[in-house]
Amino acid sequence: MDGLASRAAGAAGAAAKLTLDAPLLELGVIESDIETFLQQGLGIVEQEPNTAPWFAIRFVPSSFGIYDAFPDDSGRQAHLSGQVAEALADNTGTLFAQPTIEPVDVIAEKPPT
Repeated sequence: MDGLASRAAGAAGAAAKLTLDAPLLELGVIESDIETFLQQGLGIVEQEPNTAPWFAIRFVPSSFGIYDAFPDDSGRQAHLSGQVAEALADNTGTLFAQPTIEPVDVIAEKPPT
């Protein structure tokens, strides 16, 4: 995850130092249902000024995740109490198992050139 943390922070610019990692393990549903859910999440986070970048990712078949970065803890906390967090809670046990949301602090980064 360290490489992903660095790339995510770099994509947001030097200000993104705090991130979240939320792996999602599907519960035997059609993978496209989770993909659709994650694509809808993009529309929500586009309305969050302090969430950039935001990634919906697939690790391997049936294993997905959300990875996002924030300039400060207030942005991270706003995201955690926002609509994406609510949608995750609403779909836990239906689309995927209970996610473990891990805060990640970026120590060093190489921004994109």
